[in-house]
Amino acid sequence: MKIVLKRIYEKPSLEDGYRILVDKIWPRGISKEDAKIDEWLKDIAPSSELRKWFNHDPEKWDEFKERYFAELESNKEQLENIYSIVRQHHTTFLYSAKNEDFNNAVALKGYIEKQMK
Repeated sequence: MKIVLKRIYEKPSLEDGYRILVDKIWPRGISKEDAKIDEWLKDIAPSSELRKWFNHDPEKWDEFKERYFAELESNKEQLENIYSIVRQHHTTFLYSAKNEDFNNAVALKGYIEKQMK
């Protein structure tokens, strides 16, 4: 199992493996053709309310993760789907946030890796 993170604005590469967009909203300025995604799992992303509350504020990071993980726990169908993909493929989680350290893809990767140990 290997999950890597990449901004969707970075050029796709063969090393990306299975490319999953994990944002709820389609990224600005990129066409679906240019994105070269295998799947868009918008339902695995944080709720709009949580995303707006967090607003990529590092001071809210720990609480954001707690709230996001609670949302994930109530979304078993999407979790099983993503576990299945990650078990079968080298996987890249794509996100559009400018902040590369504090975003939902970082939180999701940590959650998935911990749950699949």
